[in-house]
Amino acid sequence: MLSSPHPYDSLTPDAVLDAIEAAGYRPTGTQLALNSYENRVYMVGEETAGYLIAKFYRPGRWSDAQIHEEHAFSLELAELEIPVVAPLVSADGDTLLRHGDFRFALFPRRGGHAPELGDPDTQYRLGQFVGRIHAAGATREFRERPALTPQRFGRDSVDYLLAHDAVPREYAGQYRDLATELMEEVEARFAATPYRPLRLHGDLHAGNILWTDTGAHLVDIDDSLTGPAVQDIWLLLSGERADMQRQLGEILAGYEEFHEFDRRELALIEPLRTLRLLHYAAWLARRWSDPAFPKAFPWFNTLSYWEEQILTLREQRLRLREPTLLTQ
Repeated sequence: MLSSPHPYDSLTPDAVLDAIEAAGYRPTGTQLALNSYENRVYMVGEETAGYLIAKFYRPGRWSDAQIHEEHAFSLELAELEIPVVAPLVSADGDTLLRHGDFRFALFPRRGGHAPELGDPDTQYRLGQFVGRIHAAGATREFRERPALTPQRFGRDSVDYLLAHDAVPREYAGQYRDLATELMEEVEARFAATPYRPLRLHGDLHAGNILWTDTGAHLVDIDDSLTGPAVQDIWLLLSGERADMQRQLGEILAGYEEFHEFDRRELALIEPLRTLRLLHYAAWLARRWSDPAFPKAFPWFNTLSYWEEQILTLREQRLRLREPTLLTQ
């Protein structure tokens, strides 16, 4: 595990308020830490706006150029009237602000709730929403943001876990052998599946979508990257196979009103799920020196967690062997 001090020691409540005041706003002193671990995110009272959302980026994770590219994508979507909570632009025309050792961005506060993913009308409207995002995402390329690849999300994750002794000795051999077998299948599937990479949200689960009477609002594109379109679709599916097929049909019906979808990409759903499982475990291990992580994920780094991981990956091996999910 990492032993370096975590990067947020100096981000005190007073430092948060000082940063916002230095950016030209007038904080009231009210602040609430929101549910975020990769970065630190606060809802802060402000005299004119009512509330602002302040996101302090984890030091060392992204370069300035990568964050600016994320912000530019958000602003581009907003200009196209695609509902997205885009960063506020400062008086000097920048969206990435600095205070002390921290880089941060400010966002307007937007209300809403998680979408009802089981509702057919919601699924159809979400498909329209993602289709609009991808139609914009396909018009140009990211130059700084990473790509979703089996190497980065799969092989590198497994290598990190094993090299840093994150997997207990009792399960390290099983985990290595099983992950290696899974990655061979994932890499073969990626090699056999043609797709056009495009700019994606990258982590489009229900928690990153605010739903209102007018539809969806996109939040938190901190994980935006280049990859296959289906990455922004499969996370919206849930339940048994028949349920997912019905959901997929509704989503793609809406999606294809705005952007073409190559159904050959459906063969990547289970490989992408595999990569997410491996990447998530490595993400927890990489962040374990941050005190927020042991508090929020106390079950990680236990024998029972890794026993469950072995079982989950065995189940995923079976899912990889099932026929490709099709629409109804």
